[in-house]
Order: sequence, then C-alpha cells, then structure tokens
Amino acid sequence: MGFNCGIVGLPNVGKSTIFNALTRGQALAANYPFATIDPNVGVIAVPDKRLEVLTEIVPTKKVVPTTVEVVDIAGIVKGASAGEGLGNQFLSHIAEVDAIIEVVRCFEDKDIIHVSGSIDPERDMDIIRTELILRDLDVLSKHKARLEKAVRAGDKKAQQAMSLLERFEKTFNEGEPARAVKLTAEEKASLKEVNFVTAKPVLFAANVAEGELGGPDSAHVAAVRARAKKEGASVIKISGKVEEEISKLEPGEREEFLKAMGLQESGLDQLAREGYKVLDLITFFTVGETENRAWTVARGSTAPQAAGKIHSDFEKGFIRAETVSYEDFLKYRGEQGAKEKGRFRLEGKEYVVQDGDILHFRFSI
Repeated sequence: MGFNCGIVGLPNVGKSTIFNALTRGQALAANYPFATIDPNVGVIAVPDKRLEVLTEIVPTKKVVPTTVEVVDIAGIVKGASAGEGLGNQFLSHIAEVDAIIEVVRCFEDKDIIHVSGSIDPERDMDIIRTELILRDLDVLSKHKARLEKAVRAGDKKAQQAMSLLERFEKTFNEGEPARAVKLTAEEKASLKEVNFVTAKPVLFAANVAEGELGGPDSAHVAAVRARAKKEGASVIKISGKVEEEISKLEPGEREEFLKAMGLQESGLDQLAREGYKVLDLITFFTVGETENRAWTVARGSTAPQAAGKIHSDFEKGFIRAETVSYEDFLKYRGEQGAKEKGRFRLEGKEYVVQDGDILHFRFSI
C-alpha cells in the first residue's frame, strides 16, 4: 500500500462522486445529507509511466503499480464535533488516515442541494476546519487530564508533555490547526500517542463544473487557492462529473478524451502526484521475468527499510542492495548495459533510497 487518505467535506460537495470515479467503486452518491454513513474504502492503482517504460525494457508476466487507499468519509456539518449528524463517528474515521483530501464545492447547480443553501467555499472550509479543531481540543483535554497526576508529582516528562499540549491549546483557541505548531523530533516523539487530525497534511480538491476544468480559475477556486496558500497546502482542480466519465473509458480512450478537454492529466494523476508530495513519498522499482513492481517508501528511507516493504525478512537479514537509477536503466537499456557502463552499484545499510531506483536485495535468514 502506498498511502491512505480520507476524502472529507460538507454533504453534497461531490465527495462520493469523486470517490466512485477514482476507484470505480460503488459509494452511494445521493442528493441529501448523510447518504454515506459508514466509510467506503477503495484501493486504486497509481499511474506511473516509468513502470510502463521499464516493462518495455524487461518484459514480464505481471506488472504491479503502487496503490493508494481512499476512504470516503461521510459529510461533516456544523456541530459535528458535538455529535451533530453522527459527527463524532465520522471524525473518528478521519483519525485513522495518513492525509486528508478536502473536497470543496466550487460549482453551481440548483438541482444539487447545498447544506448551507449557497455556494461559499471560504465558509465551507471554515466549517470543516472549526469542527476538526474542536475535535482536537476534545482529544487534548483528555490527554491533559491523564497527565495531571504525574505533573503534580513532579514527573519531568509529564511536565514537558503538558507544556507542549498547552502550546497546541493556544493554537487551537486562535483557530489554527495543529500543523501550525512547529515541533522538534524529540517533541514529536513525546506526543506520539496524541493523534490530532489537524496535524495531518491536507490536499484541497476544488470540485468545479465540467466547463470550468480547463479554463481560468473562478472566484470560488481562487478562494480555495488562497486558503491553501495560507495553510501551506496543495490544491487540485477537479470535476467529479469529468472523472466519472473518464473512469468508464479504456486507457487509450482516456488519453483522447483528456486531449479533447485540453487537459494534460486526469484528477487521479493529480491526486497521486500531490498525495505523494504532501506525504513526502517516493517510488522504487523491482523488475524481473516474473514481475515488475512499483513500491512506495517515505523519502529518506534506507535500503533495509525499503527491503522491509517487500518482506520483513528482507529487512532483518539485509546484506546489500544492488541498485541503478531509473535514468541509467533507461539510458543503457537495462541492468547489463548499466553494468557495462559502471552505473550499477552495490549499496549497504546506510544507503538512502532515491526516487526511481531499481533495486534488488540480497539477504540471509
């Protein structure tokens, strides 16, 4: 699994439509609030043209792209943190994902009811942020209560943790998310058990009408971009209806459809690329006659950690990694050519995996 992300937003902003398009799933998309109650979960393949190129060089029986798990979480409404619209249940689902995709409605359609009666992205984003912050304040309060006895007893670690929680509390009361608090690695470790949802990276998805997809930003999309810039987040402009149409096409037909729309890539491609960015992930590859596969690791991962993505025994018994960059593999048309040009390397436990590396692990059990 590459990473998982939760799709959140107010009711009727197009979350389930986008989810269905991305996963070809069967999420219920309906014109009333709380059509989705239990979260729908889908696994989608992440497109990577490098895998196609590698397979041209190394024909194989099986090609396996990396994947992303997408969780379609029910619409959040004002008062969700206090239990409105089954809010607490929905907010607990968000706590389990790596990143948040916040779908913001930027299209006008009188046939699709907006829960607040009008289209106003800034107001909608404020509602989501407020409800998530209120949820985090509740979590914070419970953790503070657990620490109080140890703090009174003079426990230094508890005192330090309490001080950090008070920093978060001040930030929340100012209306800012947890990710606005800058922590050292040591401070992060001391709060490892505290799962603030507003600490998770966010990708805003501005859901626009079909005709607005390839054109200049509307005032609604501009409002989403302004908020994202303020929060240091990314934005993709996407049309749920267009993605729904694309999902029904064969690969060759999709390319023609995108070209006709004046688009370079689909919303899925954007989602995968920006999702990798917000979580700081990279891809490495393994190739062979049996299988060519893409794998996902966090940027900065060492060779043994990458080996562990394939199997825990690979990490435990790691000896060394045989590696060549994607560029060299492509330039010299495979492993043998790279070896002849001295571009094929043996790396040890300290090697930091680079995006696009083709790796083969040597290990013993």
